[in-house]
Amino acid sequence: MAPKTPLLQIENAGTPSEDAGRFARKPPWLRVRAPSGPGVAHTRDLMRALRLNTVCEEAACPNLGECWAQGHATVMILGSVCTRACAFCNVKTGAPDRVDPDEPAHVAQAVAGLGLRHVVVTSVDRDDLPDGGAAHFVATIDAIRARAPATTVEVLTPDFRRKPGAIEAVAAARPDVYNHNLETVPRLYRRIRPGANYEHSLDLLRRVKALEPTSFTKSGIMVGLGERAEEVEAVMDDLRAASVDFLTIGQYLQPTPKHAAVERYVTPDEFAVYRERAEAKGFLLVSASPLTRSSYHADADFERLRAARRAAVAGDSH
Repeated sequence: MAPKTPLLQIENAGTPSEDAGRFARKPPWLRVRAPSGPGVAHTRDLMRALRLNTVCEEAACPNLGECWAQGHATVMILGSVCTRACAFCNVKTGAPDRVDPDEPAHVAQAVAGLGLRHVVVTSVDRDDLPDGGAAHFVATIDAIRARAPATTVEVLTPDFRRKPGAIEAVAAARPDVYNHNLETVPRLYRRIRPGANYEHSLDLLRRVKALEPTSFTKSGIMVGLGERAEEVEAVMDDLRAASVDFLTIGQYLQPTPKHAAVERYVTPDEFAVYRERAEAKGFLLVSASPLTRSSYHADADFERLRAARRAAVAGDSH
């Protein structure tokens, strides 16, 4: 067995810099090309024609060009305006949009039009709705399966805090992957994720797995916000205790000067250590890199998840 990577290698990952200004310029490993090309244009045109929002655009994702060139877009349902104001998120905050009853059908049409093998559906927080938008998620899952039955469906839901029955409703629709991001370590919740609760989010993931054991569960965090390495490891332990299958870890990027500042840029080598640690804890799959995002390479990752589960089941049978 290989010796455990010393914690010293990542003990400063995410801790505040003594000179934050020197991290203002993005390092080479975070520089990406501007989105362009026929694939990007086709994806954008289809989203516009069907009046669909994407988290790719709303959250200013650095991977938009790569993903859209391949026809992969993460659809954001329930409007483009969020009822919360998280310090890391670029999605608009304010009075939410009217819920479009035709949106589930339009999402299904886009999935079919792009020929997707796997689709990720997310949403803004809708604290104004009695069920937080859970029924709309269910309608969207059902519409996709009716229009594109071969497509696997991944949902990335809000926390449905104070929305009784919402988690159960979405879980009962049996998405192939149920994702809910913890986003950061508990100590930083008040500053980074106001309105949310770490224990509630963790319990959501635990409940989904208990309700639908065959659905893969997934969660992700950002680093570079001031977290300590031992806190990241503690989150890993919490997620494994909740039987979460898939963990993503990516670099936080400040979308505007009004958002939380980047405390430091975590190096690719440090991400590799995080990945090694998480894999050792028993996750079926771990994606940890500067550009990792919840939906990045989601289609390929889903195939890897299925293969990992098959291997684990085969190993248990011997």
